[in-house]
Amino acid sequence: MRKKSRKVPEPSNPSSVAQKQPRTNCYEGESLSILLKKIERAIESAKLLKGALPDKIWIKQQFSIGVNDVTRLLERMPNADIGSSTQEPPAISKVHKASSIPLQAVLLASDCNPRWLTKHLPSLASSRKVPLIFVRDQKKGSLRLGELVKLKTAIAIGVKTKGSVINKTIEEVLHDNESIGAIELHKM
Repeated sequence: MRKKSRKVPEPSNPSSVAQKQPRTNCYEGESLSILLKKIERAIESAKLLKGALPDKIWIKQQFSIGVNDVTRLLERMPNADIGSSTQEPPAISKVHKASSIPLQAVLLASDCNPRWLTKHLPSLASSRKVPLIFVRDQKKGSLRLGELVKLKTAIAIGVKTKGSVINKTIEEVLHDNESIGAIELHKM
């Protein structure tokens, strides 16, 4: 009697994805609360400078909200692995000439269900050299991200590079994580 081979499922643990991606950070618990408060303060500071724009339009200018929108912007960004990319046909290259604002970082709820909704984002972001910041809060990560942009939920939020206070805050967060990562590597 033959045994049936079973396909071993890939781990759905976001920390295993984080190990594959060099520029990935995961926040949960107290560190998540601190991160979100920093970003909220930056948003409030930037709103003071927005002028007469309605909140909804201003938020769309600063952030890419939702998995589809984040994916679309990442796909429009040039691939960072220029040496490995092949020459595109002329018809496709015209699509990429559409001007889009690059993403500085992507905030991603790692506890979204089903997992396949966001499975493509780590590799896509990595190919564009856009850091990922995973948010995990006992199945409430998407609720916490939604609060940032005044929505009920948001599985993914891309921070557009606009030179605002928000960008400076995200840069500080990324820089702090790189320094902590470097210190941990030296301890090993």
